Amino acid sequence: MPPPTLTLYIDYKSPYAYLAKDPAYRLERETGVAIDWLPYILDIPAYLGTAKVDAAGRVLEQDRNAHQWRRVKYSYMDVRREANRVGLTIRGTRKIWNSSLAGIGLLYAKRHGAFRAYNDEVFERFWKHDLDIEDPAALADVLKRAGTDAADFASFAAGEGARELKAVQDAAEAKGVFGVPSFVFPDGDLYWGREHLPNIREILAAEDLSRRT
Repeated sequence: MPPPTLTLYIDYKSPYAYLAKDPAYRLERETGVAIDWLPYILDIPAYLGTAKVDAAGRVLEQDRNAHQWRRVKYSYMDVRREANRVGLTIRGTRKIWNSSLAGIGLLYAKRHGAFRAYNDEVFERFWKHDLDIEDPAALADVLKRAGTDAADFASFAAGEGARELKAVQDAAEAKGVFGVPSFVFPDGDLYWGREHLPNIREILAAEDLSRRT
């Protein structure tokens, strides 16, 4: 029997999803498990409020209480600590981005066999403040470098891609997904956060052993 397929939900505006990317690649490579990467667009204002800052970090607009600010500040301290450890650049964002278009780009890249290159470039450049993930032309350019012609990306994003993203989002929430990165086994077993990767690896190893006995 082949190993199970894990579903992994990500959002490009989540630094925690970025930190899970390379460990998830290693999990695929070292265990043989297939991972189906799908977008899940976080509604950050619903639980962390909103804020907009300038290049110097000064708050221009905000709708957060003191608890939410403490949580946001700790989150960035936490992700930068881990990013420094693994050699990634994560710069604090200046606003809450709408990452829906980038998620649609992920679906488009998968259709055209260009997922890995697209995924890597979007994550890396976004967190270096080098990519506007709300700009269709910028994402089409990424898709071209990833190996697609991206000629119909704009029409896909406005029609079929938007509908597919909603369907993916609805299916994720039906499974209980509420954040990213979220790993879901075929039986619906859900693990939220990259810290569960060692547990997932153990489960896969145990299942592989059971197939061989």
